[in-house]
Amino acid sequence: MAVYTEVTPDQAQALATQLHLGAVQSLQPIGSGIENTNYFLTTDAGEWVLTLFERLTPAQLPFYLRLMQHLAQHGLPVPAPRADAAGALCHTLAGKPAAVVNRLPGAPVAAPDVHHAEQVGATLARMHLAVADFPLDQPNLRGRDWWQHTAPAVRPHLDAGAATLLDEEMAYQAHAAASAAYAQLPRGAVHADLFRDNALFDGLPGRERLCGVFDFYFAGTDTFAYDLAVTLNDWCVDDASGRLDVARAEAMVAGYRAAREPLGVEWRLLPAMRRAAALRFWLSRLSDWHAPRDAALLTPKDPRHFERVLRAAVDTPWHPAPAADGSTD
Repeated sequence: MAVYTEVTPDQAQALATQLHLGAVQSLQPIGSGIENTNYFLTTDAGEWVLTLFERLTPAQLPFYLRLMQHLAQHGLPVPAPRADAAGALCHTLAGKPAAVVNRLPGAPVAAPDVHHAEQVGATLARMHLAVADFPLDQPNLRGRDWWQHTAPAVRPHLDAGAATLLDEEMAYQAHAAASAAYAQLPRGAVHADLFRDNALFDGLPGRERLCGVFDFYFAGTDTFAYDLAVTLNDWCVDDASGRLDVARAEAMVAGYRAAREPLGVEWRLLPAMRRAAALRFWLSRLSDWHAPRDAALLTPKDPRHFERVLRAAVDTPWHPAPAADGSTD
């Protein structure tokens, strides 16, 4: 959510008029994130988030926008895209594809505890259940094909130890993806980026309630186990060491399985999926760090964090405890 494209008040008003949102009262750039241009937009009709897509094409966007619409219609706390009079969810602004979604209440939690992790796990499971009848399919654009393209580009920037880690993990993930067990993993449309800055809570400290999940623009069709692994790797790790906080991880898994009990193969491959998720974000942060794009308010994130997460996941694999009845399926 950096700012690559400047939007003028007149441009914002033209789009607001097209979407029957009334007069624009304020337009505020959002500086967090790295992928798209985002603004908080206030109009006579309420509070909105305006996104201009810097890399995604109009042909790709229906998957993301329809997924958000689908989840909102299934009662999930996600932003709903605003359609124009013809029902289109993707619009054009300043020469870029754009969308407007309702702004959700609440604020991100910088230091999550077990009660945050449990709620996020439960909501993630509800999302996985809700996509059973979602008709669209689109590959995870930060999946294995992207890893194969990105790894050689960032490898020259690594020291010998990190380069060895990258080579070994790429080989390990190729082997895991070719296994019979991996082929059995349930799949569907997944968020693939449910970090703590993409969820909103409100309420008194220690009693906060999850009230929003947003930023679906890295979503794609992938395994539910991978999506859970991505989420564990952000909400349930120690920021200094990258090691898993088992109490938070167990809380997230408890919340998840209260809504959806994964298959035994999903539990067995979760350590491999945690490594895959750490590799994906290590690669993307390396790419952003060493080949940054020109954007106002953009600060690339330190890739060393996910190198630590990956090393910890390799050194100390974690398997969730069995269900209360002792079953693993």
